[in-house]
Amino acid sequence: MHLNNILSNEQLIINYREALKHEKNSEIAKTLKQEINRRGLKPVIN
Repeated sequence: MHLNNILSNEQLIINYREALKHEKNSEIAKTLKQEINRRGLKPVIN
């Protein structure tokens, strides 16, 4: 699934970080991470 038309890069990274905070969303985090990688983004988490 490509999220190009749904989320901006910023929204994608924010949603990925939020999904990581909630273990019940691990499948969502995995999907978001795949899209982040496809777009060539590098999310930095402190």
